[in-house]
Amino acid sequence: MIDPSVTPLSELVLRLLVAFGLGALIGLERERSESGGSFAGSRTFPLFALYGALVFAFFRDAFPLAFAVLVLPLTVAYAGKVWYERDLGLTTLAAALLTTLLGAMVMHSDRGATIAVVVGGAITVLLSVKDPIHEFADRIEESEQRASAKFILIVLVVLPSLPNRPVDAIYGLNPRFVWLMVVFVTGLGFVAYLLGRVLGPERGIALTGIVGGFVSSTATTVSMAGKTAQNETLYRICAFAVVTASIVMFPRALVEVSVVNPALLPRVALPLGVMTAVGTVAAALLYWRTAAGETVEADELKNPFRLRPALAFGAVFAVVLLVSEYANQWFGTSGVYATAFVSGLADVDAMTITLSRLAAEGTVSPSVATTGIVIAAIANTLVKAALAMFLGTYRLGRLVALVLGVVVLSGVAVLALTV
Repeated sequence: MIDPSVTPLSELVLRLLVAFGLGALIGLERERSESGGSFAGSRTFPLFALYGALVFAFFRDAFPLAFAVLVLPLTVAYAGKVWYERDLGLTTLAAALLTTLLGAMVMHSDRGATIAVVVGGAITVLLSVKDPIHEFADRIEESEQRASAKFILIVLVVLPSLPNRPVDAIYGLNPRFVWLMVVFVTGLGFVAYLLGRVLGPERGIALTGIVGGFVSSTATTVSMAGKTAQNETLYRICAFAVVTASIVMFPRALVEVSVVNPALLPRVALPLGVMTAVGTVAAALLYWRTAAGETVEADELKNPFRLRPALAFGAVFAVVLLVSEYANQWFGTSGVYATAFVSGLADVDAMTITLSRLAAEGTVSPSVATTGIVIAAIANTLVKAALAMFLGTYRLGRLVALVLGVVVLSGVAVLALTV
């Protein structure tokens, strides 16, 4: 906590400059976009930030009252803005209040100043992308809005209420951890979904593969196979999308490992990193051989925030977690590897998170967890090759099998040399 009576003058001045800078940053955005109108702009917002900083630094106990006093003239100014400009938008008013709080946070502590800088930057970005956000909202179907609202509501209500401890009734599983992993994995897909929707439905092939890899690499493979069945000349460009979607699975698994068990990351990073690098080079060669004018319109990505798939993943994850733990107890490492291969045929995320968790708890060794994760990734990669061969044309299947086969062999080679 910053105490102005003992804090060096230079530090106080520096913090005031930071508060002023945050206010100026937000104020300039409001002035540039002309959203503030006559309400507030590049001069007023720095004053809001300094007001919050000075009051909190020297009259901390009176800050709630000072903040309430500020709300009154802001309300009057907003009413005047509505009356004269016929503009009901609350964005600038909310930004003004937040800017005052950011100024106070800068004077609160080092952590408060750091958070204020991060939040101030996020506010500026949010304010500056008004048009893309509104266009994105207009493109979302009503059914997708309901799906997102339901899922977010369940996350906010269910997650905090679940017990954060092993429950004997469900064989020692931790319900909150299981649901947290459901939210995490689905959230990765949602980020990719937002990327695809913001950039529009007509995406380049690289984006199709990347977004499809996060949302569903299997769905991307099936979609591309179907396109080659309709138009065989697109087999190279569709192969590129399939390979790219399959490669994205490896860094996605690394992100999951880093969240669940950071200590395991260095072990897993080498084989999955090599597979990613080999696949990236192969994909680049495919793209280079593809005619520059050829494009593929990806099928509309559906919102991954849907309750039924989320519950299905949670069930699969819980079963995989239990089976992996008991397989290790009953059959040793061979049981874990068999479970990893079978689980990987359908889903890599569940096995990756499971083995990372078991390694963190000491149930399995780091080497066993690493091998199991790579086996699951290899199994899932083989599934993509099989889907391309059986659902697409011969040329697509041969090309995808060749490229992904090289990727799999590279992972096996690294695994054999390091584990």
